[in-house]
Amino acid sequence: MIEQASRLRTATILLALAATPALPDAAHYEGRTEYRAPRAQVAPVVDGVADEAVWERARWQELTARWLGPEYSSDDFEGRYKVVWTEDKLYILGEFVDDVLIDTHRDPLVLYWDDDCWEIFLDEDFSGGEHWYNHNAFAYHLSLDNQAIDFGTDGKPHDYSHHVESRWKQKGNKIVWELAIDIYTDAYEDDSDNNVPVKLSAGKVMGLMVAYCDNDGSEFRENFIGSEVVLSGPKDRGYKDAGLFGALVLDE
Repeated sequence: MIEQASRLRTATILLALAATPALPDAAHYEGRTEYRAPRAQVAPVVDGVADEAVWERARWQELTARWLGPEYSSDDFEGRYKVVWTEDKLYILGEFVDDVLIDTHRDPLVLYWDDDCWEIFLDEDFSGGEHWYNHNAFAYHLSLDNQAIDFGTDGKPHDYSHHVESRWKQKGNKIVWELAIDIYTDAYEDDSDNNVPVKLSAGKVMGLMVAYCDNDGSEFRENFIGSEVVLSGPKDRGYKDAGLFGALVLDE
């Protein structure tokens, strides 16, 4: 009886390990993208307009990896983004088609992923690895009311809106959304006044992945669409696995 129970426990452990593949030695999975972001001599104004010339120097990256949900039409959702940087901040421009905008959870710390939101995954040193309840990486959920939420080291959602300046405007059938983000190392401490953002420089490589949670009126989000292909295991695990992020290279 004891031997049978032991075999059952062993089988359960093996199934769990098979469901979530281990990170390779390089700490990142195969097939990651590389995005090269140009430097902005003058910081863009975060206003949802994106009329600065520096945005013309940055290339679009598409969101086409369907992580969760059924097939969708281009009228329901389309998304893409650009990145530029200054010494002090990272700037991300998003352009989205979303036919229905939903923000039903008024408490920003409750079920925020089931509202329409833009998610930015950032790993300051491109180290990869696990980051669920630590700050090895951040997974900022940007709500329609411009708040940035992620898990803290206590395992609870925290408001990190002081890290991210966020503004969006509707332009025709599209949303133009701009962000300015302070970048922190894995030494970041919640509830401390001594956290200092890092200075950015040409040649720095960071981890970056971008996604959008789309809800058209259901109890839960209907689609989760990202910038990186997830070849195996749960496709929505970027909130805890930085090995899925692509490489963001800061160009001069």
